[in-house]
Amino acid sequence: MIQKSLQNLKITKLNEMQEAALKAFQKSGDLVLLSPTGSGKTLGFLLPILETLDLKIEGVQAMVIAPSRELALQIEQVFRQMGTGFKVSCCYGGHLVKTEENNLTETPSLIIGTPGRLAFHVRKHNFDPATVKTLVLDEFDKALEFGFQDDMAFIIDKLVNVKKRVLTSATQSIKVPAFTGIENPLRVNFLKDQISEKLTFKAIYSTENDKLEALYRLICSIGNKAILVFCNHRDAVDRISEILQRQGVIHDTFHGKMEQQDRERTLIKLRNGSNQVLISTDLASRGLDIPEIEYVIHYQLPLNENAFVHRNGRTARMHAEGTSYFILKEDEDLPSYITEKPEFESLPEETELPKPTEWETLYISGGKKDKINKTDIVGLLLQKGGLEKEELGKIEVLDFMSYVAIKRTKMKDLLKTLKGEKLKKNTVKFDIAR
Repeated sequence: MIQKSLQNLKITKLNEMQEAALKAFQKSGDLVLLSPTGSGKTLGFLLPILETLDLKIEGVQAMVIAPSRELALQIEQVFRQMGTGFKVSCCYGGHLVKTEENNLTETPSLIIGTPGRLAFHVRKHNFDPATVKTLVLDEFDKALEFGFQDDMAFIIDKLVNVKKRVLTSATQSIKVPAFTGIENPLRVNFLKDQISEKLTFKAIYSTENDKLEALYRLICSIGNKAILVFCNHRDAVDRISEILQRQGVIHDTFHGKMEQQDRERTLIKLRNGSNQVLISTDLASRGLDIPEIEYVIHYQLPLNENAFVHRNGRTARMHAEGTSYFILKEDEDLPSYITEKPEFESLPEETELPKPTEWETLYISGGKKDKINKTDIVGLLLQKGGLEKEELGKIEVLDFMSYVAIKRTKMKDLLKTLKGEKLKKNTVKFDIAR
């Protein structure tokens, strides 16, 4: 079953951490898995879970609790891509409760969700928690940081027949609270190097207090590369975005106050190559399925060492190199926990805006709940839309909408061609995802 799933995922070999996690899971007792962001922890627990599932057993057999909607959706997507034949349901705030309740009427083997929404379904008796045998607390330190302890404690208290508990974290000093029920766990630790040796630290001085001009010139200097700009507060994200938009910098934003649909669209555009610049709070520092980021910019200095480590964990991952920039006021010093001495850099006076990427994202107002799949979309765009295969990029189908990367040069004509077209006999809207 595992080999078939790996074939479906187009993975030929597990990495060292995933191999170790699989072996550790097969031993008796609980497990604490410590590994950096982006190292593949999701497969590290989904593959062992798969080995425990049984098609003959009714009820929810395994539960994964994740601290964010995006992480929950990412885990669900990976499990679906594994092509296991087992039903999975994902529950999270911002998702229609009625849709989730309908999904739970035919009980899934695996349920994934955020603490608040899972606690809601437990209270409403929408599934029986007593059938759960395997529990995974993913990115547990982040869940505690977000204040989900009470919801998690409530859920775990109802899981009276759990045989295996797995806790994952990207933080070295994680303390395991008693409410988890985890006792004397086996630890698999791959957090030996918190800061990658392939990460270069640089700094630039800003002569202005708000640093906006320095940020603009730095983005222009970097050019057409993947850039993640971190701020400490969502108000700062929105303010910077407004200024950059006026300056013509193509970018997106990401923070907790955004609507779920807007956050999903932002990540999709980053994944499919339509956008390369993301302005975000620390919400984007971990647990998200986004591509390799070449440059991290600390517009505002991280509030603590953990935030610093996780921000930088977005670049120089696996075998890639990366650069982490600090933008400093002339009288601003680095906090004591940042021991890496940056190389100071001067920015050129002349600036040139980064060019748009070759891709643009098409929005379609129909998805899984309309019985629409990727094959339907490809057929429409090739046959009715007149596109060639190489003019189609990544396709993501959500419950009620879909997104497709289209070569930017083809988008205008495509929208004209698709006007009035139906998809799976559904009248749908086609537009550029803004």
